Amino acid sequence: MGTTESPRTGGGRSVADLAAPPSGLLDLLSVAAVVVNAEGQVVFWSPKAEELFGYSAAEALGQYAARLTVHEEHQDEVMRLFAEVMESGTDWAGAFPIRHKDGGTRLVEFRNMRLLDDLGDVYALGLAADQATVERVERDAALAMRLVSQSPVGLAILDTDLRYVAVNPALERITGQSAAERLGRPVGEVLTFLDTDPEARLRRVLQTGESVVDRDIVCRPPNDPDHDHAWSVSYYRLEDSAGRVLGIAYSVIDVTERHRSTVEATRARQRLALIAEASACVGTTLDLETTARELAEVVVPVLADVAAVDVLDSALEGRTAPEEGPARFRALAVVAAHSTEVADAADPPGELATYDADRLITRCVRTRRPVVVPHTTRRDLERIARHGAAAALLERAGVHSYLAVPLMARGEVLGALDLTRIRNPAPFDEDDVLLAGELAARAAVCIDNARGYQAQRRAALTLQRSMLPELPTHLPGLKVACRYQPAGATSEIGGDWYDAIPLQGDKTALVVGDVMGSGLNAAATMGQLRSAARAFAELDLAPAEALHHLDHLTEGVEQTITTCIYCVYDPHRGQCEICLAGHLPPALMRAGRPAHLLDLPPGAPLGVGGVPFEAATVPFGPGDELILYTDGLVETRSEPIDARLHSLLDALTATRGHDLDDTCDRVLDDLRSPDGEDDVALLIARADS
Repeated sequence: MGTTESPRTGGGRSVADLAAPPSGLLDLLSVAAVVVNAEGQVVFWSPKAEELFGYSAAEALGQYAARLTVHEEHQDEVMRLFAEVMESGTDWAGAFPIRHKDGGTRLVEFRNMRLLDDLGDVYALGLAADQATVERVERDAALAMRLVSQSPVGLAILDTDLRYVAVNPALERITGQSAAERLGRPVGEVLTFLDTDPEARLRRVLQTGESVVDRDIVCRPPNDPDHDHAWSVSYYRLEDSAGRVLGIAYSVIDVTERHRSTVEATRARQRLALIAEASACVGTTLDLETTARELAEVVVPVLADVAAVDVLDSALEGRTAPEEGPARFRALAVVAAHSTEVADAADPPGELATYDADRLITRCVRTRRPVVVPHTTRRDLERIARHGAAAALLERAGVHSYLAVPLMARGEVLGALDLTRIRNPAPFDEDDVLLAGELAARAAVCIDNARGYQAQRRAALTLQRSMLPELPTHLPGLKVACRYQPAGATSEIGGDWYDAIPLQGDKTALVVGDVMGSGLNAAATMGQLRSAARAFAELDLAPAEALHHLDHLTEGVEQTITTCIYCVYDPHRGQCEICLAGHLPPALMRAGRPAHLLDLPPGAPLGVGGVPFEAATVPFGPGDELILYTDGLVETRSEPIDARLHSLLDALTATRGHDLDDTCDRVLDDLRSPDGEDDVALLIARADS
């Protein structure tokens, strides 16, 4: 270890002020001092001499030192050495056996030197210490020095002003700072790379004597500023044998490998947890935007500070993406861990954006490979953003790392998952690329399923709407309003329909039906049944007979279970003949009275077969309203059907006398939730006054 000395004196200070407290080393060695005159007689005898030789000062003073302390066989040699020191003035040092007062022999380390007083008299000063004690101290010191210099543990000693006085090679190697950069400098000026100031903690140890052991520190030292290093640090107060505070010693053990292994194990667990979470949380619906947002929410903030999911417009339209030139994306989701300008720079969800061929996201989908920029530059940001203004926002927000991975499913590129880091200081690495790729691959399948479903849903909805009739502009004695509302975004198209068919004799057939099932098959079945119902109506069949023929027809239709209500209004008789095929009863609201449900024979659904249908005749005068509907209007998972039917009647009563189109809209608003799981057909007919 290196040491440094920096004596500090000041003018006008007394010797007492300048004097340092005594060291305990001499006490540890028990150094004895003896002075003899030119004749060899003892003239000074220290207390330590009494401990070493056994004689008190009274016993030793005036005695010849050689006779008192040396065995007879060694006295001639001692006298010769004494004469050499007195004549030549040369110091003599060495080990010599002495005789203790108890008669025993001890080996003592001597240093003898000649003294001259102001009268010219010559004396000899002998400093002596037990050789075993000296050897033990030397051995301990040598061992300590060797351990310190060769130890893999970094060690430093600070004085009471917390200035470096010694560091070992291991500490230089661990921190990348040489001893010359430390010695004499305060600790606060040296350890500037730590996130926390250690000076307060060191002063507390210095004041209280309470050690700090195995405190973990994670930092980026000067010799490797781009990577985290972990140290286990301990602080101890140094005291001499008398309890005097000498300063602080601290040790540094490099535990970076253990820390990195722990971090890697933690990251591995986080990756597995993230993949598990993505499996559970992404693709919970068949809605494209919801699926994209679920993916973005899973990766923020664990993997990125901001995530964006962009899908190729060509993939949404079912077209092949061009292999050259700009790429056109539709933004589906943007999620940020905190408020940031990066989110503002991203394309708003739902909007189309064109990226030039040199943009990184375009390269990602064209090459079908991840694009990672661990440390972004201004040039990189210009290739990440769609235009210069967005690049400036990214730079101002502090984006320092970027990753884009393709969304691929069934061999087709659907788009890309865009990730950026701002507050997370770590750059994207290969592990992040693998994790993002795994998440993107899983999510891409869900997005592809949602895309396929939405395409099918659009086709079914188009088919269904094309099959719904345009109401006649004039129906004798009757005003009619109808509504069809498909199921919410997370459900499939159903087979509900309505119809109003002019008949002979100014009569009108009103039909509402519900094909069980969903999707294109249900819509196609609905189209067949609606066409058949119109054909039977043209034959002027009674409602029960028309349902009987529809029931027979369903024997050749794949989806055979259908509920239906068939009503024929005769304005000349002022009545409605109504027949049910397993359908919910219609509501009737007479002029000036609240709405109520009609008590009619329920009948069996179409497709059951062999069950006769029974019609009932209901008076239907001027101002009366008849409401036909499918179960999607009143059935929910959270409320009983009776309560929902009461809600329907209340909603109808509240709109009594209103325009029929307004009544339809109000009823749907009151009873229909945006995410309803079934489609709805609603028909309201009012007899002319």
